[in-house]
Amino acid sequence: MSFVLVYIVLQLKLSPLQVLINIIILLATIILMECFSWFIHKYLFHGPLWFMHKSHHVPSKSIFEWNDVFALIFAFASLYLMYIDRENIGYRFAIGAGISLYGLIYFVVHDWFVHQRIKAFKSKNGYLVSIRKAHKIHHKNRSKEKGKAFGLLYVKRSILTKNAID
Repeated sequence: MSFVLVYIVLQLKLSPLQVLINIIILLATIILMECFSWFIHKYLFHGPLWFMHKSHHVPSKSIFEWNDVFALIFAFASLYLMYIDRENIGYRFAIGAGISLYGLIYFVVHDWFVHQRIKAFKSKNGYLVSIRKAHKIHHKNRSKEKGKAFGLLYVKRSILTKNAID
């Protein structure tokens, strides 16, 4: 990551302040994406977009599901933001990169670790185990209503203690 930053600074002649601002924007975007993802998961995916998201709540024999279209939408949005700001590497590029990094984190944690869509790794790390438990609690309910634990990276301790799953 630091190599990329050095390259950007040297090639685009960005000031250290501009680089710092972009890093702050990128990190803030990752945090805001977790909040935004929680909101759209709860109110859109388990609301009017349930017809697509329900493919994620039922057993599937395919590696792809209709729910994966949402990942493509976010990927196109992030690529678009980075593309339109490729000359300046400004705030739009940083936002696009933040969305992309959140998407990568989401893919690794959600698809690889939680759902084991790609058998890659297991962990006994307490934080990762709590993410898996919270997601199991979310999937316990297979309907559109009465869901719990809509986030990915932030897990409320109260959800885990009230709904212990092992």
